Amino acid sequence: MGAGMANKVVLVTGAQQGIGAACARAFAAAGHDVAVNWLDNQADAEAVAAAVRAVGRRAALIQGDVGSVQGCQAIVQGARDALGRIDVLVNNAGIFPRVPFLDMTEEEWDRVLGVNLKGSAFAAQAAARAMVADGHGGAIVNLSSSAIRGTPVGVHYSATKNGVVGITRSMALALAPHGIRVNAIAPGTTDTAQPRYGNTEDELQAMARTLPLGRMGKPEEIADLAVWLASDQAAWVTGQVWHINGGGYMA
Repeated sequence: MGAGMANKVVLVTGAQQGIGAACARAFAAAGHDVAVNWLDNQADAEAVAAAVRAVGRRAALIQGDVGSVQGCQAIVQGARDALGRIDVLVNNAGIFPRVPFLDMTEEEWDRVLGVNLKGSAFAAQAAARAMVADGHGGAIVNLSSSAIRGTPVGVHYSATKNGVVGITRSMALALAPHGIRVNAIAPGTTDTAQPRYGNTEDELQAMARTLPLGRMGKPEEIADLAVWLASDQAAWVTGQVWHINGGGYMA
């Protein structure tokens, strides 16, 4: 079983690929059942669910978009119906459509804030309500980003990831009386599809070589931190932002 946390039910949003998929696999490997939320690629989501089941854990496929409050509530309810409860939420779903600031539209701003920030807040609210109603504590892990430092083609994205830091701290205070811990992970450039939307392979490798540790992160490394933050070994850890970036940003 995982470190200090046996037989839990974990909901991972945006789990069809990248860090979300790695989190689903890591929690399953640590001995936990996983609700795999996916948006638009059922085949990828089914492959993640198959990996969860391959290590002897239950998996539920939950299709849905966190970009609306109703979507968040439906995803949480679907996970709870399928697996009986929710002990851990990994708020991973997010989008990063690159756009120069001078060209950014209101529609682009609203969509990114709706998914990344509103989605994180209301998925957490729905999951926390379920935890409280079921009479147990829990853990929420939010995904921020090293882009909190700023990015010229992601003013909207940077706004959301700084916002995730703020809601993490405030939710940690609000939910502590209920025994629910809330922390955030801020990954640097990680070897997934996401950074490839805005950079060539050569550009990514060049960026990676500038880091003190000389490489991109692996999604599994982010996932391992999420598993630890949700475990009882982290029972006195809440309201914190964990930077994992190869030394590229030291907070």
